[in-house]
Amino acid sequence: MEQKIRIATDVGGTFTDLVYFNIDDTTGDVTGVQTAKVNSTPPHFEHGVLDVLTKAGLKMSQCQFFVHGTTAVINAITERKGAKTALITTRGFRDILEIARGNRPALFNFRYQKPKPMVPRYLCQVVTERVDHKGKVIMPLKNDEVPPIVEYFRQEGVEAIALCFLHAYANPTHERAVEDRVRELWPEVTVLSSHAVTREWREYERCNTVVLSAYISQLTRSYLSSLEERLATVGFSHRPFIMRSNGGIDTIKRAEAEPISIIESGPASGVLGAAVLGEHIGVQNIIALDVGGTTAKCSLIDGGKVRVVTQYMIEQTPQYAGYPVMVPGLDIVEIGQGGGSIAWVDEHGGLHVGPKSAGAIPGPAAYGRGGLDFTTTDANLLTGRIDPDYFLGGEIRADMDAARSAAQRLGDLLGLSVEEIARGVIRFANDNMVNPLKLVSLNRGYDPRDFVLVAFGGGGGMHAAAVAKELNIARVVVPVNCAVFAALGMLMSDQRRDYVQTNVSRLEQDAANEVFEIYNNLEDKAQADFAKDSVAADTGIAFERFADMRYQGQENVVKVPFPPGSASAESVNTAIDSFTRIHEREYTYTLDNPVELVNFHLVAIQRVAKPVFLKVRKSGRPVTEALRGSRLVDFVEEDVHETLIYERALLEPDHIIEGPAVVEEPDTIVVVQPSNRLTVDEYGNLNIEVA
Repeated sequence: MEQKIRIATDVGGTFTDLVYFNIDDTTGDVTGVQTAKVNSTPPHFEHGVLDVLTKAGLKMSQCQFFVHGTTAVINAITERKGAKTALITTRGFRDILEIARGNRPALFNFRYQKPKPMVPRYLCQVVTERVDHKGKVIMPLKNDEVPPIVEYFRQEGVEAIALCFLHAYANPTHERAVEDRVRELWPEVTVLSSHAVTREWREYERCNTVVLSAYISQLTRSYLSSLEERLATVGFSHRPFIMRSNGGIDTIKRAEAEPISIIESGPASGVLGAAVLGEHIGVQNIIALDVGGTTAKCSLIDGGKVRVVTQYMIEQTPQYAGYPVMVPGLDIVEIGQGGGSIAWVDEHGGLHVGPKSAGAIPGPAAYGRGGLDFTTTDANLLTGRIDPDYFLGGEIRADMDAARSAAQRLGDLLGLSVEEIARGVIRFANDNMVNPLKLVSLNRGYDPRDFVLVAFGGGGGMHAAAVAKELNIARVVVPVNCAVFAALGMLMSDQRRDYVQTNVSRLEQDAANEVFEIYNNLEDKAQADFAKDSVAADTGIAFERFADMRYQGQENVVKVPFPPGSASAESVNTAIDSFTRIHEREYTYTLDNPVELVNFHLVAIQRVAKPVFLKVRKSGRPVTEALRGSRLVDFVEEDVHETLIYERALLEPDHIIEGPAVVEEPDTIVVVQPSNRLTVDEYGNLNIEVA
């Protein structure tokens, strides 16, 4: 039988991960999943992709499917390395980015800072035009105002132009006309229109989204084109796919047209992988925790379903409002807390960990590459959790002297010992991870005790048990291949596109025909879009419907699954009942007000072949054969203990380990607190019972 390789690569701020497996085209049988990991290579991340392919010894000519996730887009925004961007908007709305929103993350925080616009005011220009909220033209476009604006932008060295006109989500005619005129006058410049990025209302959010998309468009195009070319040079003859923020994969062509759609490319795949894992082990309520080298990400899976939102914030802190992004994405909360997070002391003598990271270069002090800052990884080494002789799978020997020196510098500032600094950093890291877990659970009406914590990433197993204890979560699952689980999640993802259209409609029984007509029109558009990308109709494009709903008179909405099929009063009543139930869970009350459907949300999915989680064969060997030895380990909250060390590769289903213990594998470790118990399930996942 002919075997074809399917590959996923995930580029993070610190490491580049690879997962691959063989699949038989005829039977669909999957043979063993293999992994590899190398250091990332900023700013040319595509080099790291080739490095990890080389390390895995793969022949790309045998590769049938390749999917890629990247942090390049979000990194370009946070590091302000995008293109010089300008904005053309409706006359009278030049200051939309300056005005922004008046809401604050923390109402009484006097250190609050308003976000600095991504486009300076002198590069915000206007044209005469006006469309109302129903799409009716009430002031014709004066397209003759465009040439002098384009010439001005050319003189100012502008590299990308964003267009955002009032109510263009309802009628994009004027945006299309100006975009065509700009391309005619200046073919070399990048130009993006808001209606091509999002068809939702809210002018500031829509404007900021298209500006960010234009800002990173050239970098995204250059990065993805370079990746595609390099893959071709090593023998890959198919088109690669890119992981998108919505939890699906898509073509490079689509990603280049909507660069902002891959802003959360990597984190989304890990959440999808956790949901698929839950199906195999019979768990539907999951909180996914992904701890990498630079960040920690978390998301909640309710009833086996991942939560998709159409607006989220980046760079938001209690002191900083951040920037809204209005594109479909998994509901993920991300913080700057990972293995490379740097510990530092503020001007008041307070210890902090993150958000700044040592990254891959120079990395933590223990890397021995010139890094002087003390990081979470250094703290885990000094407390004995990580074996310095088995650091990164033994690829390098940890420089413990450098780690101690970095800790001592902090200790001198705070009057603490090296051991106290290491303990303090781990406590801070754990506390930092608890906060986003509360945001995706308690703050949204969910009780963490009803969920299982699935922890992955290079640091997930080190911190999961302590974090779960803080939230009274009784069970932690650390999956097989946990260090590269986000890349594995990409191989679990389908090709997916989201279509969102604002059209405020009173949700009544006699409105059923109008509501279903809008959904049917979105389905027709999805079919046409997939056809343009040579996706045959007989491959089966599945549709899922959602609706953003609210009580009449309210401002904000709740996303609700909308029944499929044809128009009927029963379907409308089902949607209203779902809205009432979800609204009560999240806000603790219901109203007698009429219900409005604000945004129509259609998900179009084309299924792709996926690996399955294989059950592990048992040889019958005792758990003692997995022992590597013992060492002193500081469990911080539960003191220092002589601790047994186990090799994960030798653990089998039904093995039981009583804490304290540490389970090692080349890319990560799993810490079992003294009061906890670890069991191995039939798939080889580690299950920690949290006392």
